[in-house]
Parts: sequence; C-alpha cells; structure tokens
Amino acid sequence: MATGSPDFQEVDGAAIAVRHVAGREPGVVWLGGFRSDMLGTKAEALHEWAAASSRAFLRHDYSGHGESGGDFAYGTISKWVGESLAVFRRFSAGRQILVGSSMGAWIALRMIEELRKAGEGERIAGLVLLAPAPDFTVELLEPQLKKTQRRDLDKKGFFEVRSDYSDQPYVYTRALFEDGRENRVMTGPINTHCPVHVLQGLKDKDVPHAHALKLVGCMPSDDVTLSLVPDGDHRLSRPQDLALLIRAVEAILAQSGG
Repeated sequence: MATGSPDFQEVDGAAIAVRHVAGREPGVVWLGGFRSDMLGTKAEALHEWAAASSRAFLRHDYSGHGESGGDFAYGTISKWVGESLAVFRRFSAGRQILVGSSMGAWIALRMIEELRKAGEGERIAGLVLLAPAPDFTVELLEPQLKKTQRRDLDKKGFFEVRSDYSDQPYVYTRALFEDGRENRVMTGPINTHCPVHVLQGLKDKDVPHAHALKLVGCMPSDDVTLSLVPDGDHRLSRPQDLALLIRAVEAILAQSGG
C-alpha cells in the first residue's frame, strides 16, 4: 500500500492528486476506471513491480475520485482527459506505456489522439488495456437505459445505479452522456502507432468481451495482442490476473525496446 501524501496539480480549479516514482524509461502510467482510485489492487501491484524494476511509474485520481478534489457529478470524459494530459506532461518525461483499466482505456485512447494532434505522439511507447470500456456511455449504457432512467436524465439531469464495488451508488449525468458522444473513438479505425495488449475477462458482467473484440477490430494497422481470461471478471485483480498484467507490460516494454 502506498504511503505518504500525494502531490497535487491544479487543473481547471480542481486539485488533482498524483503519485509518481522516478525510474527508467519507458515509464508506466496508470489510468483508472470510473469511480475507482489510484490505490486499487492493480495500481498497487504495478507500483510494486515498477519499484522492484527501477521503472518510472505515474498515477493520479481524476477529479471527484480518490484523493483528488472536485465534484464527481461534474466529471466528463473531456474533463478527465484534460486532467490526465496535464498530469502526464508535468510528471512524466520521455516515452511512456499507458495502462488503462475500463474507462481508463477510453482515457488512454483519447490521450493518444490529443498527443498526436500536438505533435507528441512519439511519447507513447505502448498500451495495455484491461477490460477496456471506450465509448461505454454510447455503446454499453445507452442501449440498456430504462424508461425511468431516461426520464430522470431528461428531468433531473442524472440517475443513480447501485454499485457492486462501493456503498455509494454510481451517478450518471446528462453531461456525461452528451460529452461521451463527442469523445467516441470506436467510430472508425484507431491508429495508436504503438503495440497494444488487451486483457479481457470472459465473465465480465460490466464490459462484455464482445466490446473488446470490437475494439481490437478497430485497430487493423497496429500490433495488437488480445488475451481472453476464461474465468476473469471485470476487476481482473486476482493474483493470476495481476501476474498476467505484469507480463503484458513487460511484453510491451520488450516490443518497444525498453
């Protein structure tokens, strides 16, 4: 478990909590999921591996998450991508491997788009995506919305759903859905220009494996590896899942010359 206090970077009025360790490049950047934080099992396992390998490692909490400030209800994909880019540019140097879990995979893919637009695409050495959920608001949530949820979005601007991972319900806002449509990445070919490894559990109740297959199909020109875990769920946090995650990161490092 991480000790000590995080650093903070202010981004658009929110204090974003950051934890980072110096080390060799390419470094590793963790991007967590919706309502998760940077002290979760997978992020901690990567931290321990990075420390033992003298590898640079960076992680942060989005606004409204974990140790960061800000109100979760005001969060959108655009906002969290902007925060992630600001942290990436300030606290990392040289080439990096982005490791995105669930929504973090969406954040990672959008970061690559923005970095390429800014002429910084060469900084991404590779991607590891766990239970990837890019475009989840449009692809996974909207088709399953109940009439009552659609009514609440229209009248109240949000609806709540019980969480299997927290005592607090998930809050989905109209702004999140509208902004999600503007940030879609699976509408055509995705060119990351780096090796990609996707890890997906076949017993994932939150992100079906068909979504991972569709994502891989959007990457025809990249070097993509897909590992399906027959008994893996959405968390992919068992010891064997963590070992697979570390092996995936090490394989990307080998491919990227790191």
